[in-house]
Amino acid sequence: MKREDITYMGAGPAALPTDVLAEAAEALQNYEQTGLGVAEHSHRSEIAANILNTMKANLTSFLDVPSNYEILMMQGGGSGQFDATVYNIVSAWVEKQRQKIVKELGEASEDDVVQQLRKKVEAELRLDYLVTGSWSSKASQEAIRLLGPEYVNIASDARKVNDGKFGKIADESTWNLSPKPTMVYMCDNETVDGVEYPNFPKILEPTGSEEDPFVVGDFSSNILSRRIPIKNYSIVFFGAQKNLGCAGVTGVIIRKDLLVSCPPTILRKLGLPIAPTVLDYCVTAKNNSLYNTLPIFDVYLAGQVLKKLLTTFPDKVDGQQAEAQKKADMIYQAADAYPEVYKVVPDKSVRSRMNVCFRVIKVGFPCNHGRLRWSLTSSLGRQCRRGREGLFEGSR
Repeated sequence: MKREDITYMGAGPAALPTDVLAEAAEALQNYEQTGLGVAEHSHRSEIAANILNTMKANLTSFLDVPSNYEILMMQGGGSGQFDATVYNIVSAWVEKQRQKIVKELGEASEDDVVQQLRKKVEAELRLDYLVTGSWSSKASQEAIRLLGPEYVNIASDARKVNDGKFGKIADESTWNLSPKPTMVYMCDNETVDGVEYPNFPKILEPTGSEEDPFVVGDFSSNILSRRIPIKNYSIVFFGAQKNLGCAGVTGVIIRKDLLVSCPPTILRKLGLPIAPTVLDYCVTAKNNSLYNTLPIFDVYLAGQVLKKLLTTFPDKVDGQQAEAQKKADMIYQAADAYPEVYKVVPDKSVRSRMNVCFRVIKVGFPCNHGRLRWSLTSSLGRQCRRGREGLFEGSR
């Protein structure tokens, strides 16, 4: 069977453009006539740095990333960022509070500063999570594991408005946000139940106040498919394997003023977790994402996909957004036309453009669970998969 005979719609890694793969296959053997494959070059070399910097520049161009944001390429997938966001935001928030306290107290001992910090942490450190599906649920559980339940607030759980199941997003008026949340976490697209935010929540739009929360957006499964109001977010992260390339690298777009960290000695005295070095945003930024051995082939492949997207869509992400919407409309129209056969899982107001989740209710049909998902680079979508206990999950 030939590659061009396949329309691939699997729930895991994305289908990649054949011409990009052909070029990558050649680069794996001999990159730009250097006699070495791209995966064999040192990540400290000028060649690797150029590949990384070009990829970042193309990503900046395609998504219109503002100049006051930094792009980091890390590892560990979106699941690793469940931890990284907690470690780094807590550290940055505590450091900003520490600096204020030092300024207020003037000459004071470290113990006095820590005492004031401890009061501040106990009274105000709160990480809020908007739980709209399995991934945001896992992110909140990880925060509780790292910090303890006293510091984590489930501001909304979509299951409470949908008979105990995911498939809706609760109205903003019902969200129980902390009085002054340190962070608000949201997953823009939930792969398992096919839920996607139609727009950025109005309640989280920045006001310019110092008390605005750090808003974290998980775009692991719909990155590049829609315009992101990046200025509304403090951090946007995404795994490459859905729409950008192959598994192995994770992108983080972070506002530069967040690249501060509290001294580990202070965090230790406060009983707060300290980020492992490979998950430390400050270390990653300082070393241009090359603190440890970055899988440069994965970065190269992502760069080639971006290069193709920029060539294909002169209007960049806006053109891709229109194409993604067109694909989604085709599938939903077909499912809606046969309600006696297909039951689309998510509420119509929050249907994902990346993951079409449905139930087959016609008796005798061989597949009773389905989830179509497409990457930006496949012709239409991804294949129906079924599981004994329900929909298969993607990877994050």
